[in-house]
Parts: sequence; structure tokens; C-alpha cells
Amino acid sequence: MSLPVSTEPVRIVRHPDGVVELRLDDSERGNALDLRTAEALRDTAFEVAADPGGAVLLRAAGDSFCVGGDLRAFATRGAQTGTYVHAVASAAHAAVQALYELPVPLVTAVRGAAAGGGIGLALVGDIALAARSARFRLAYTAIGLTPDCGASWFLPRLVGPRRAAELILTNRVLTGDDAERWGLISRSVDDGDLDDTAHRTAAELAAGAGDALRAAKRLLRAGDGDGLRGHLAEEARSIAALADGRQAQDRMASFLAARRRPTPGDSRAETSEPQSVS
Repeated sequence: MSLPVSTEPVRIVRHPDGVVELRLDDSERGNALDLRTAEALRDTAFEVAADPGGAVLLRAAGDSFCVGGDLRAFATRGAQTGTYVHAVASAAHAAVQALYELPVPLVTAVRGAAAGGGIGLALVGDIALAARSARFRLAYTAIGLTPDCGASWFLPRLVGPRRAAELILTNRVLTGDDAERWGLISRSVDDGDLDDTAHRTAAELAAGAGDALRAAKRLLRAGDGDGLRGHLAEEARSIAALADGRQAQDRMASFLAARRRPTPGDSRAETSEPQSVS
């Protein structure tokens, strides 16, 4: 399906087969989450929730699914860093809650990096697919922060408390194949097959027995929505409080300085990579 040119970081594509696609569409920045992108994600998630079609597909344009928070946006706030981070997290968390509560099946498709907040967005799906070469990394503690976007809520439920602790505390990187073995995702597929597989999976669900699928989702989610909502609020409080601290600000500054440092033979002052935690 041809898509119109857009400058919005997140957009909705309604396909004729009943699939409603929510597309992260800021590939030059690795779909990093600053306040503009987080608010766009919240608003589009609310729009999709109001009219979700037969199934929803969450995927991203470009080589990365979502590289996490935009550290350049965080690091320029000074004394307002915590306030800004809380606003970003709160907007993204409203999107995660809306996606989690969708009445129809949600398929997520991960290509490239899913780091930081991108982890929660990947895991919110009922069916989560990933390219074999995808890279999953929490990365928060490396820059003095704690998880957001529901990562610390989803992970223990998917992989168990021991493996969740290892991923969060050590920032271990998992490929798509690793993520399938660990239980983070439903399955990994060959890189070139991801888009077709993800859309076909969503289309098959959209063409399925809608009443039964909705009822099954209600049973799977029974009692969990309020628990996620409270946990998201605590995640936002924690990451914002740490973002105001010297340790996190020093670590973010060091991370950004390392990304800007020219490599041998490269006279550029900055790399072209997104300044995020992937």
C-alpha cells in the first residue's frame, strides 16, 4: 500500500483487509522517544483504540524499531531534566496502556534495535515478531536510569524474575533468535520476511472470528490492566527522579560525548547515529 509523505513521527495506516497499522515513522532518529514523538504515539494510540479494525499492527519504518529515549533531548534540560523525562514517560505510558487494552489482537514487529522504551513497545503485543538479527537491550542502568514503558512489568511475566533481572541489571543484548528462546517474543523470522509475516499474521487475525478473539483477549487480560497502570506510574516516577540526579546526568553526558567522538580517519564532529541508548 502506498503511503503519503508525512513529517509526523507516528502515523496510522488503515489497510483494506481490516488491519490498522500504527507505524513509528522517524527512521532518521531511530524512532527515538522525545516529547513530540511520545505525545504523537499517545495520540495515535488513542485514535487507533477508538476504531481498531479487526487487528492492529505496530511496526516501524527504517532500520530500527525504537532505540529508546532521545538522550540529546534529555541532556539539554538542566534542572528540568526530571520534569521533561516524566512528561515523555507519561505520554509513552498512556500509549502503552491504550495498546495493552485494545479489544482486538495486537501484533508487534521488531527490526533492528529495540532498546529502552522500545522494549515495552515490542512486548505489549499479543503476538510479538522479530527479525532474526533484531537486537533487544534494556540499557537503562548503563546511563543511571530505570525501566519505563512497562518493561519491568512485562519482562517478569514473560521470562520469569531471574531472567528479567539479568536483562534489566546487566543490559544483556538478545538477538531475535535469542528473544524467541527466552520467551520475550512469539517467534523470530528471517529478516527479509518480517514485514510480510507480520502483516499476514495481523490480516489472518482480522479475518478471524472477531467475537471469539475479543472474548479471548478479555480472558487473557482479566485483572491485569489496573496493575499495569499503577506500575507505569511508578516507572515514570522512578526514571524521572533518577534523571534529576548527578549520576544519571554524568552518565548521559559521557554516553553522548562518546557518540560524538570522531573515529580514526573521520573528521566529522558527530556521528550520524541517533543519540540514544541502543
